[in-house]
Amino acid sequence: MIELPKTTEFNKRIPKQKFYENLSITPALKRQFTENIRLIYWRNKIAVSTMNLLPGKDVTEIEVFLIHLNTPELDEAVLRQIDKEIPYHILFLLEYDNRYQAWIGYKENSAGVNAFNVSKYYHTDWMSEDELSISADGITADDVYENFVRQLAGGALQPDNDDETLQESILRNEKKTQLEKQIAALQAKIRREKQLNKQVQMNAELKKLKAELKNMKNNP
Repeated sequence: MIELPKTTEFNKRIPKQKFYENLSITPALKRQFTENIRLIYWRNKIAVSTMNLLPGKDVTEIEVFLIHLNTPELDEAVLRQIDKEIPYHILFLLEYDNRYQAWIGYKENSAGVNAFNVSKYYHTDWMSEDELSISADGITADDVYENFVRQLAGGALQPDNDDETLQESILRNEKKTQLEKQIAALQAKIRREKQLNKQVQMNAELKKLKAELKNMKNNP
């Protein structure tokens, strides 16, 4: 699944109520913690002190959390709540019925000390433990985190060149996704439109959007 040095092993059980007691969260989110989660383990700590890494500029530690589930569904808001309470970057391993998913959020520095915003999550499909393969590659903690995000994105965030940052890859992918949604929505609108002149106008706009998307694919 993910091979890490023994020096990174932490294997500490975290009471799930830690993430919702004394906090103002919705009843629905609390039910996710109480009903959908069975156990949470802090499995590994990836840091300069536990691995042969150089200090990162933005990433100081990467925690690996193993979450055993009672159901195969878990609201993304649960991971967001855990990410909010832990001031480090986190790789989540979800387990249900001996199948696994890996999740990670793109966590950016926010205002304040050890404060982060998670703008988007990336994850794998459900797999057996042997099928789920994640490599902790990199010289710095920043490198390891970036490689985790790119691996879990399943090819969507592969850099266009050696200089493209992870943030640039994410922004480019989000723009591409938005264009695809606009094209699909406009195509549906054209199919419903009865007036020819409006169809012509919308088809012209559709042509522009398709050209922009094609240009992104041809000139990443």
